[in-house]
Amino acid sequence: MSEAVADTVAGAVAERFTELYGAEPHGVWAAPGRVNLIGEHTDYNDGFVMPFALPHKAVAAVSRREDGVLRLHSADVEGGVTELRLDDLSPESDKNWTAYPAGVVWALREAGHAVTGADVHLSSTVPSGAGLSSSAALEVVVALALNDLFSLGLRGWQLARLCQRAENVYVGAPVGIMDQTASACCEAGHALFLDTRDLSQRQIPFDLAAEGMRLLVVDTQVKHSHSEGEYGKRRAGCEKGAALLGVDALRDVPYAELDAALARLGDEEEVRRLVRHIVTENERVERVVSLLESGDTRAIGPILIEGHASLRDDFRISCPELDLVVDTALTSGALGARMTGGGFGGSAIVLAEETDVDAITKAVTEAFSAAGFTSPRVFEAVPSAGARRVR
Repeated sequence: MSEAVADTVAGAVAERFTELYGAEPHGVWAAPGRVNLIGEHTDYNDGFVMPFALPHKAVAAVSRREDGVLRLHSADVEGGVTELRLDDLSPESDKNWTAYPAGVVWALREAGHAVTGADVHLSSTVPSGAGLSSSAALEVVVALALNDLFSLGLRGWQLARLCQRAENVYVGAPVGIMDQTASACCEAGHALFLDTRDLSQRQIPFDLAAEGMRLLVVDTQVKHSHSEGEYGKRRAGCEKGAALLGVDALRDVPYAELDAALARLGDEEEVRRLVRHIVTENERVERVVSLLESGDTRAIGPILIEGHASLRDDFRISCPELDLVVDTALTSGALGARMTGGGFGGSAIVLAEETDVDAITKAVTEAFSAAGFTSPRVFEAVPSAGARRVR
């Protein structure tokens, strides 16, 4: 989102806030969705991930209140203003979209921060259910606004931790830390190499346009929900694998010792597949970082393909639509492709030469039509800035 566009969007969100609440907001903030370049499902295994922020953002106009009331409104959901008492907020009490911002307020107060209420109006361009972290963007934009308005002094990684707690405990979705950290901490023109154990970060330059390449996001329009059972089953299986191997997390299984670890798991075939994906995926992240830092960007394409095969065959979270994107893109000349996000739908990414983008987009769209699938949404992913105040 350019500065000019950001200012226009902020102005519209502020104007709608004034219509709703009868006074101008104290400020306007924005937080992006994200694409994960490599490192899928490794975050809740204390592993490595490599996301970057999208231009698509959740924007929030917010004012501080002192009376223990939280008022919420979204431009993207039908209905009026929802009013909640802060003292009544409790985990998993809300199954609506309001659980995400309300959960952030709950998490902040549970952590001892003196948040006394707020009026909030939200609008987002991050596609919902597409595996692009629309929920994390909502959480982070509200957290950053409250951090500023109540002078809490929290840094980006601290806000990410609190947002993760909101989604884990208040919403009831067992997500890892990657999405919130990406939204809070990414920098324009870079991918974020994140160690999810200690939250150490390294910004890795990632300017595909300068090298004549593009990264496409293909939203299959197949919706998913992290709070439903399959995501939780994968997480529980990974935790079982770590326990059987006697390690704190699967991050602690060295890639060089993978075969021995799998042998120790015996006939636990389901757990063996999960362990194999996590250990090899961490190694893939490290290979991608090394290639990008050495300037050999095109060489990451085969690693993306490996990652998709692992997610499809070992983690078993792909779907026919995602597989069709990957297969069609590769046969149409893409350098690499894989599903991205939590799985069971959502989006795939395609790394391509700039000259091949139109042909790949056309081939994927036609393949979906021939298969009888809903037409996908295709757009370029440009590494963008993380959460910030925009007005």
